[in-house]
Amino acid sequence: MVDRQKDAEKTIQERMAEEDLIQERIDAKGNRWRKVYFGGGEHFKNWLTQCRELGEVMVEEVDSTGYKCFEEGGEKLYRIWMKVDKRKEDNQC
Repeated sequence: MVDRQKDAEKTIQERMAEEDLIQERIDAKGNRWRKVYFGGGEHFKNWLTQCRELGEVMVEEVDSTGYKCFEEGGEKLYRIWMKVDKRKEDNQC
């Protein structure tokens, strides 16, 4: 509850700057995931469809506090994560 209150006190610029820093995560099994999208609505649906065609995805709902258009519209906000394929990454120049 304290974290939500702190988030509500942040400006949208601060929230977006923090979001820009979130680029990668590692799950409990040690798999690496790269963030490929942050947003919602129809754009989210289109991105999700395309990402699923490219590989394994994970969707994470994000607290929309401070994102006025999402709060007022009752829209959900999401991150789309794509699993990093270690074999493809090793073969890159």
